[in-house]
Amino acid sequence: MQPDQLIQTIALAAIPILFAITLHEAAHGYVARHFGDMTAYQQGRISLNPIRHIDPVGTVLFPLLTLWMGGILFGWAKPVPVNFGALRHPKKDMLWVAIAGPASNLFMALGWAFFYKMATWFPGSYFAEPLAGMAVWGIKINVVLMVLNLLPLPPLDGGRVAVSLLPHRQAYQLSKIEPYGMFILIFLAITPVLSWILSPLVNLVFRMISFLFGL
Repeated sequence: MQPDQLIQTIALAAIPILFAITLHEAAHGYVARHFGDMTAYQQGRISLNPIRHIDPVGTVLFPLLTLWMGGILFGWAKPVPVNFGALRHPKKDMLWVAIAGPASNLFMALGWAFFYKMATWFPGSYFAEPLAGMAVWGIKINVVLMVLNLLPLPPLDGGRVAVSLLPHRQAYQLSKIEPYGMFILIFLAITPVLSWILSPLVNLVFRMISFLFGL
């Protein structure tokens, strides 16, 4: 990607990225508090302030690198701390805490699809083109984050969901991967493998949203 294209992309993608990571992490904290874990609340992490969730490497460096390289946008925020042992029903409630993040991304993707549709109602107006461009990035970012986080790899949300649903022995075996999960994910991200895994699922969700909104 050329420097001028990269600058234009950053201008359009910055707000959707900040919303995507902030609401995703805050959603985990809100649901954890609902089910009895006050850890995130006590540490001030149940917040819509993006600064509380930004990770310099995961939120800034990696997304810029993936944008520049032209691959699937990849990045992460500082995870909201959750003490699963403090939940009223740890194994069962873990499911809802984990699924809250991807659910927030789906909600935001649908919201950005509505904004894109709204931009088409006012063709030629001064705000229609930038709103449409920002909305496209909002849909892309949130769909990719949702699908990525649903992969059954701890510590991703999909890994937590799998641990919650699997029988105890299999859940324990899967949970032992967690210390290495992020290294596995980064390795997949710098190779074509992550794109091969995500692209069919991401495209399926794109088509569903396009059908729903008539885009």
